[in-house]
Formats: sequence, structure tokens, C-alpha cells
Amino acid sequence: MNEPTKKPELNYASYLHIEELLGIQIPQSDPPEHDETLFIVIHQVYELWFKQVLHELDLAGPRFRDADLWGVAHVLKRVRMILKTLVSQIDILETMTPSSFVSFRDRLDTSSGFQSMQFRCIEFRLGIKRDQVLKFLPEGLHGRDEALARYRAPSILDDFHVFLSTQGLDVPSAILDAPTDRRYEGDDAMQDILLQAHESRPELDMLFETMLDIDEGLQEWRYRHVQLVRRTIGNKHGTGGSPGVPYLERSLFEPAFPDLWAIRHRF
Repeated sequence: MNEPTKKPELNYASYLHIEELLGIQIPQSDPPEHDETLFIVIHQVYELWFKQVLHELDLAGPRFRDADLWGVAHVLKRVRMILKTLVSQIDILETMTPSSFVSFRDRLDTSSGFQSMQFRCIEFRLGIKRDQVLKFLPEGLHGRDEALARYRAPSILDDFHVFLSTQGLDVPSAILDAPTDRRYEGDDAMQDILLQAHESRPELDMLFETMLDIDEGLQEWRYRHVQLVRRTIGNKHGTGGSPGVPYLERSLFEPAFPDLWAIRHRF
């Protein structure tokens, strides 16, 4: 009788797949330009953090709908801290000079950070759904199907509205039943409800502030990113024909949670 094959002992390297992980930073320049490795590492790390943000937001939705206030607050706090880390990583990327980037930029061919489908998924999950973005999602682009599915699916904002309805707050049915493949622009009645909750429910106000922290963190990342692009390539179009700085500037102050911002002057 044959002895069963013994499973290799799990260790740090095998658990984290270190060999594969360290083997996927492959510069396209030949001979390799020194800063291209930094460029690849930073963007791969971003994609890993984007994956974690989506992982957390996908848990936040059910916790909202289960009326688990403290559970969702914990998840959103983690998202807030990840966004702070994303912003701080730009400091490292800014050590790369424009001439260093130019030395390998033409090797990027049609690749562009604008094609990050995970970042699009984060936007759509938060409810930032812009029709014009869809034209930059051509067939065959990696992650396109998931992004489109998230565009059509309920967002965190939809989950949040359901949560508020479980808290004895009279959320209008027009908001609860609204199509999910649209951008929520804010609602006066919803703002009155949030102001009422702010004044009478401090535990909900804590949640509102965490959500604003996330919104502000995303806007801060956008601002630092557009400044990085401006100082690196100026007003040139991005790689792969992406719109570059002008588009990024237009998206700077698009809030995910417009009602929470709209009531600030009423405190």
C-alpha cells in the first residue's frame, strides 16, 4: 500500500508565495531603468490595497443591511486607515523625477493607471457612478465585467440608506427603491433626516464622521495623484491615450456621500 504523499510544511515563504510575489516585477526597459522597478512595485502594492478595500466594503454592505452599527463602524474605520496609507505611498513615488519616468514611459505602450478596474470597482461600490467613465472600459479589458457588474449593483450608499431605515428614520421610498445603476446626487428630505439623527443619535453621528473621513481620504488621494501626474508629465495625455491631468482635476471633488457634506453648514 502506497504511503500518502505528505503535504509540505507551511512556512512564511510558502504561505505568502514569496517566490512568485518577488518574480512579477518585470521591467519593460532594456537594459532595465532603475526607477521602473519602483514604479511597478508601487502600483502592484496599490492594487493589493485596492483588493483589501473592496474586501472590506463588501463586508460593510451586509453589516449595514443587518443593522450592525458597531460592526460596520469597525470595517469602515479600517478602510479609512488604508486610504491614509495609499496617500502616504505617493511620497515614495514622488522621489522619481520626471526624467526618470520619461526614461521608460514609452515602454508602457497602451497600459495606464486609468485602466485599474479595481479602483473603478471602489468608486462604483461607494456609489460614484459616472456614465462617461464607461466609455473608457473597452471590451477585453481585465476586470471590465466585474466593474460593470458593480456599476449596476447596489452601492454602499444604497446599503447605508437601508441601514437608516432600520433605525426608525423615515427614509423616503423613492430613495430606497431607486435604480442602482445611477449616481445619487443628494436629497433635501434625506438631509433633514441625517440632521435629525446627528442631533439625537450620537452613535450614528460617529458613523457619519467615519464615512466623511473615507470620502475625504478618497478626495485627498485624488488630489495627491493629480499633483503627482502634473509634476511628472505636465499636461500631456496619459499613457494609452488616457485623458491625463484635465480629467483627473474634474474628478477631484466628487463626493461619495453628498448628503453628509450638504448638512455641515446646518450644525
